[in-house]
Amino acid sequence: MNDSTSPATEATGAGATQISCSRGFGDWLATHMVSLALSSYQTGQLILIGRSPQGDVSFHRRDFVRAMGLWAEAGRLFIAARQQIWRLENVLAPDELANGIFDRLYVPRAAEVTGDLDIHEIARDAQGRLIFVNTKYSCLATVSATHAFQPLWKPRFISRLAAEDRCHLNGLCLDAGRPRYVTAVARTDVVDGWRAHRAGGGVVIDLANDAVVAEGLSMPHSPRFYQGHLYVLDSGRGLLVRLDPSSGARTEIAFCPGFLRGLAFQAGYAIVTLSLPRDSNFGGLPLQESIARRGGEPWCGVQIINLATGDIVHWVRFQGMIRELFDVAALPGVRCPMAAPSQGPEFASVITMEAPARDLDAPGWG
Repeated sequence: MNDSTSPATEATGAGATQISCSRGFGDWLATHMVSLALSSYQTGQLILIGRSPQGDVSFHRRDFVRAMGLWAEAGRLFIAARQQIWRLENVLAPDELANGIFDRLYVPRAAEVTGDLDIHEIARDAQGRLIFVNTKYSCLATVSATHAFQPLWKPRFISRLAAEDRCHLNGLCLDAGRPRYVTAVARTDVVDGWRAHRAGGGVVIDLANDAVVAEGLSMPHSPRFYQGHLYVLDSGRGLLVRLDPSSGARTEIAFCPGFLRGLAFQAGYAIVTLSLPRDSNFGGLPLQESIARRGGEPWCGVQIINLATGDIVHWVRFQGMIRELFDVAALPGVRCPMAAPSQGPEFASVITMEAPARDLDAPGWG
């Protein structure tokens, strides 16, 4: 699609999605030499946004059932799906293009099968362990060679691990490669108990001492460290906030007219994803009144915020089939990415070969 406020239509099988973006969004991607990866559990898709060699903004989508948490590394993507965590690898050399357009081709190469744990955010720590928020069991966990998961930590207020989603643990932040902060919707220890506390029961917990460092949040998500500061999404209020962990004080950076989940940073900018309400309103959340008071309407899309001013400088908006997004990851150094499917004939034909470890014509083995 062209880089303008004019919408474009993409077929999505069961319907269509109108996609529009702010004028200059493509230039912003090019200036920062960055692409974006988004996940939508509602449509079950990985969405890759980049810029084609012709200068158009590119949107590329692949199906991953209940796509949620994302983790990006150089040449690699991890994505949490309903029953597994997928590892995708870029198979293109630095001077190669796929279809004459794409400078990254992410191919599914492995999957850790976990079963349906309602995995939210994921990360890789300094030891290379894949850490994930096991929302169904109210804990942080890692993968196991034998079992569905290995628990690593649970909040003090959770009396035991049970498949009851007691507090809706959802967000994970690393500090120097170690898990440091998590978010939960409420300090509740009964099955599905968090739902009664969505408006103001949310907490941020410091894993270093199991202390609650911020409370009174509305369905918080996506704690992140950036340039020495801790940020979090006060999702039920539509706010990006900066937290002082020592005092719990919050500084409001920006208001966005949607339910916020997913936060990434690039060169002094915050990148957030917004979702529409599921039942035509944000019932019981402060967000609904805040949007109405401003004379606005809910969004589904991406907004890019200048951290120095709080201004929303660029945006992408989805209208139609895609109504909810979950996570976002910045892909620095990537111009225009695509991904291979995880199943079907097209996946079966994506075959690449690594360079031989030795001269195959030389005598002997090894």
